[in-house]
Amino acid sequence: MKKEAVAVERVDYQVDPSSYKHWRVGFDGPVATVTLDINEDGGIRPGYKLKLNSYDLGVDIEFHDVLQRLRFEHPEVRTVVITSGKQKIFCSGANIYMLGLSTHAWKVNFCKFTNETRNGIEDSSQFSGLKFIAACNGTTAGGGYEMALACDEIALVDDRNSSVSLPEVPLLGVLPGTGGLTRVTDKRKVRRDHADIFCTISEGVRGPRAVEWRLVDAVVKQQQFAEHIRSRALELAKLSDRPEGGKGVVLTPLKRVIDDAGYHYEFVDTQIDAAARTVTLTVKGPAAVTARNVDEILAQGTAWWPLQMVRELDDAILNLRTNHLDVGLWILKTEGNPQIVLDSDAVLDAHKDNWFVRETIGMLRRTLSRIDVSSRSLYAQIEPGSCFAGTLLEIALAADRSWMLDTTDGSGVNTVGLSAMNFGPYPMANGLTRIDSRFYKEEAPIAAIKAVTGKLLNPAEALALGLITAAPDELDYADEVRIAIEERAALSPDALTGLEANLRFGIYESMNTRVFGRLSAWQNWIFNRPNAVGPNGALKLFGSGKRAQFDWSRV
Repeated sequence: MKKEAVAVERVDYQVDPSSYKHWRVGFDGPVATVTLDINEDGGIRPGYKLKLNSYDLGVDIEFHDVLQRLRFEHPEVRTVVITSGKQKIFCSGANIYMLGLSTHAWKVNFCKFTNETRNGIEDSSQFSGLKFIAACNGTTAGGGYEMALACDEIALVDDRNSSVSLPEVPLLGVLPGTGGLTRVTDKRKVRRDHADIFCTISEGVRGPRAVEWRLVDAVVKQQQFAEHIRSRALELAKLSDRPEGGKGVVLTPLKRVIDDAGYHYEFVDTQIDAAARTVTLTVKGPAAVTARNVDEILAQGTAWWPLQMVRELDDAILNLRTNHLDVGLWILKTEGNPQIVLDSDAVLDAHKDNWFVRETIGMLRRTLSRIDVSSRSLYAQIEPGSCFAGTLLEIALAADRSWMLDTTDGSGVNTVGLSAMNFGPYPMANGLTRIDSRFYKEEAPIAAIKAVTGKLLNPAEALALGLITAAPDELDYADEVRIAIEERAALSPDALTGLEANLRFGIYESMNTRVFGRLSAWQNWIFNRPNAVGPNGALKLFGSGKRAQFDWSRV
């Protein structure tokens, strides 16, 4: 990316409640009410108004921050109600004029981040004891309905006008971009013929039919709507084990330096080589295990290494994905003592039932998943002084290839190691651990790996177990890695995106891999097609009064 473009185009994912333009949050015992009340003039880019409670990337950056603060700052919250501050409109989804003005890359990155935020709702429901209700107090369309679909329950107001809809196909010539098609079938179990009708009519479905078709859980008269939502929120709260009297941990601003070379934090550093179109992303382990019990962990708060490190890593990933499109190869490294990382993992595992430790593990899980679904090539370099152990070994396991220097001359020790954290807490989007995915759940190699948990493995041992791709010695290592990097940089980034997305999750599918599969393949393709984005395409002509002109041939 050109240096002058960074200052103009760079997106910042760091916000806080004092800067929110579009959301407000209220608290009532175990229930938090998150209200979407869009500032029409508050778009992240100029050229459009966010009418009808429609959203753009800036709205979703704030929403992601809201969710993070609910997780960490408000352990007393057990149910989250998502509703609208507008009359007769819950949310109309992604702003169509924003999409029409945006580049292809912007649209796809926007959809991916929004997908991850929606998936994070379901992640918190599954692992953290946070339950979500979509209180659809008005018309709920497109991405607005997709946000509702991510919740545990959907209630739609019965005012003879409000409906739920996925109108992208009939109105815009594109697919729902944040999991709508997949959640309708995989999660809501809407019958195929009903789903076919629903996804091809722009007016949507309301009233008893919406319940009958499983599109919503309840349709409630306006007079009883607020009481219904409160009653359901309290009932769902009873299912949670989050601490009623717990004291939260404030998410303080990240300390970072941003310059032409990249993004620099205490435990994460990025060094961008613009000419080579690569970035070296280095994660640093802790100097020591400074907290071994819950009281010490809570006292450290955001300075606790696992949380501070993962917050920095998450920020770096998001910045690299959005602001550096041509940096196509991420070279993944670590620095530190692998034994200390294993000891840190032992603390995580010992206190995994504590709400704060559980939320930290949750953020580690979601951030590692961001690496998996990033449309970048990933190469791990394991060298003397690395600490690819336990949680940090997951970074190498996420890579497309990994090289481990075999230091035969005794000049340095180079090891990797496994902990309990490699065998469950960090599933990929397919629901499997990276080790299970790597070996397609084959019992023998996985059993051999589990047998050496806690041991630091040299290059030969790691290679024999299949944990790394190659272990060249000092004579070959530098040239082998250099050639691989140069070869990768010469390949088509479009083809690589498709290749990587196809290979990373192997033969096991889940709702989340289907969501990302649709985004990476069908939606990506459709967003390039003239029927959607050509001068006479449906997305370009929306709101102009002109009819789209389609090429009727099927491809």
